[in-house]
Amino acid sequence: MSKTVSYRDAGVNIDEADRAVASIRKMAKATFTKGVLTDIGSFGGCFALPSGLKQPVLVSSVDGVGTKLKVAFATGRHDTVGEDLVNHCVNDIAVQGAVPLFFLDYLAVGRLEAGVAAQVVSGIARGCEANGCALIGGETAEMPGMYQEGEYDLAGSIVGVVEKAKILTGAKVRKGDMLLALASTGLHTNGYSLARKLLFDVAGMKPDAHVPELAAVLGDVLLQVHRSYLRPLQALVKNDVLSAAAHITGGGVTDNLPRVLPKGLAASIETGSWEVPPIFEMLRKIGAVPEEDWRRTFNLGVGMIFVVPAKKANRAMQILARAGEAQAWVIGEVIDQRRGKGRVEYR
Repeated sequence: MSKTVSYRDAGVNIDEADRAVASIRKMAKATFTKGVLTDIGSFGGCFALPSGLKQPVLVSSVDGVGTKLKVAFATGRHDTVGEDLVNHCVNDIAVQGAVPLFFLDYLAVGRLEAGVAAQVVSGIARGCEANGCALIGGETAEMPGMYQEGEYDLAGSIVGVVEKAKILTGAKVRKGDMLLALASTGLHTNGYSLARKLLFDVAGMKPDAHVPELAAVLGDVLLQVHRSYLRPLQALVKNDVLSAAAHITGGGVTDNLPRVLPKGLAASIETGSWEVPPIFEMLRKIGAVPEEDWRRTFNLGVGMIFVVPAKKANRAMQILARAGEAQAWVIGEVIDQRRGKGRVEYR
């Protein structure tokens, strides 16, 4: 007689999944806005578009947290990476003028632990609630053999809305426009493959080490939450002072700022106009990282760049100050692209 083999014997625990879903449902409901039409657990999430829009355009994005997850695994802290994910996605649609409507997450594990899943989703829910975005659904997949013990992958997608006439495309950018920057909170969600190699492999540091140069525990510095720029960006939009905005992610200022510059225009960046946080200087020193690679791998303390007309720059800075942005800098201007030069020139 053959031995009875259950789904749990194959590595999938449906009871643990039910426990995870129960905690997730409660957290997700706390983010619901009036546009949500379905409950968690439906086959699909339904959301009603806000009323009063003349030509609503949906703006969507999808992203992950990348190898920052490895730091979460090493520290046993799982309550921040979900917030990272939401804020990254929010920023990606905010720079096109959109406000977020709803979010969906995907959490994949080798062996599901309801407590860890709840920590991850608590960060997602916190990020959604802070950005006025509803967590209307998602997927928690248990796939034995796909991931190492204690590890998981995390991704999410967001949908927002903007009036067609108010989409930020970069078309309004002109030569002479000023570049205003807002501070990042550490590495955000980019550059962690190089950072982990330098800090853990080359320098031999541990996540729980207190680093004098940083005046903090290394794991705390690396797990700083990727911040949202939605509110200051929307403040600039409402006051009609914003021509374009660039979210500084993988590729740094070098690769991201040109995405909002019209053909024939470039950016001149004054490198001494803001203070580069110590973590980035430490990484550069440990690996003797070439400057070009350094600037294309990390945000170097700049998480968002606003392009504003020169005559509106002072007003824009005042608006940012009123929005609570104590660290805002004028870091350069838009120039004609010079033959043989890149789209971003550092001086």
